[in-house]
Amino acid sequence: MNNSLFKPTEPTTTGVLPKKEPNVSEPSLVKDQPLPSKFSIQQMPPLWMILSATSVIAVCLFAAWWVRATLAKQNAVKIQGPAPVSAPDQPAPLTEKLPIGPGEIATTGELSKEWSAKKFIFRDPLTSREVPAMVVHLPGGFFWGFSLIEPYGSCEMEFITDIQRIRVEYSYRASHPMVGDPCNRAVFDLTRYGSGPAGLVRGEIAQGAAVRPPVAIEVQVRGTEILAKQME
Repeated sequence: MNNSLFKPTEPTTTGVLPKKEPNVSEPSLVKDQPLPSKFSIQQMPPLWMILSATSVIAVCLFAAWWVRATLAKQNAVKIQGPAPVSAPDQPAPLTEKLPIGPGEIATTGELSKEWSAKKFIFRDPLTSREVPAMVVHLPGGFFWGFSLIEPYGSCEMEFITDIQRIRVEYSYRASHPMVGDPCNRAVFDLTRYGSGPAGLVRGEIAQGAAVRPPVAIEVQVRGTEILAKQME
């Protein structure tokens, strides 16, 4: 059926063009555009730009770490202050070389005062055993020598000139220098004679559980020389 028969004819006006109906059969001039995809490899930046950005970030991080470490080190130096200057190394004191007997062990000039003493080493000619020994200038001008090793023992005795030390460490009220045994706290008096295997010998036991006086060493004076001869 032709619908144009029932459609009224629009009036025309001189000088006015009739209204043109759109042709629904003609295809639309605007074509549907496809939606862009979410990700496309073509949209990524070039590889050199990625590498450059990564390098810049790495350099910045390293620079920040280096600056922080430098500041921390400077602050630590300020807190600690300058390092103390060590004193130059001092040479070690030389070990005293003791005279060896038999032979000259001292001079009368070295031991001119009463109770002056000098340590020496006595070597036994028969056994070649070396023992520490002492020679003392006793009151009256006598010189007495003796072994510092306790009789029948191994402890080294000492010649003590400090009277107060004898009282404190050995609990003995002495009036002059004495010989002390630090192992058994025995005290020996060189001004008095005591019994030895071969007879009387200087160094009577003043205190303690010692066996006998110190072992004697024969001493002779020849001019200004003091000689150690033999040990009992």
